[in-house]
Amino acid sequence: MTSPLLKLLKHVSRICGFETADAFPPGHPHARTRWVGAYFDIASDVKPDEMERRICAAIGNTPMVFGHITHPTPAMQRALLGVIEERLRRNNGREAAQLAALLIAAYRSPYTQEALPGLRAAIDATRDEEAPARVRAVLAFLGDMQAPFDVIEMRS
Repeated sequence: MTSPLLKLLKHVSRICGFETADAFPPGHPHARTRWVGAYFDIASDVKPDEMERRICAAIGNTPMVFGHITHPTPAMQRALLGVIEERLRRNNGREAAQLAALLIAAYRSPYTQEALPGLRAAIDATRDEEAPARVRAVLAFLGDMQAPFDVIEMRS
């Protein structure tokens, strides 16, 4: 008797936005994606697209929060890749390396969708190496990209 009642109360609480969301709603294409709600403070009644936008904005502002996301979506990864690119342009290699290590950790799971073609292969190719070598390989892969992340170039 209490189980159906608790389920109903939890459902109503989620719909009304009384809870902090820590995942996309059931049935969403990225339903496996989880985050620590305390770092993002997203009400449970927020639409999934807005949830993802807010998380991407949080990554852009404080990129280390990426480490509190399990199975990040490609958009979340691109937000982190944008920060890595910006750090590399400003010659802040130490920060870029820390962020690349977070990206490598996210790809430990086979359920993390690839944000850039070849990124998983670049990470998997270094699976047996030490962490600094893996980070250097990922940064080299990202440095070889033709255009900045998430940007469409127009030819004049």
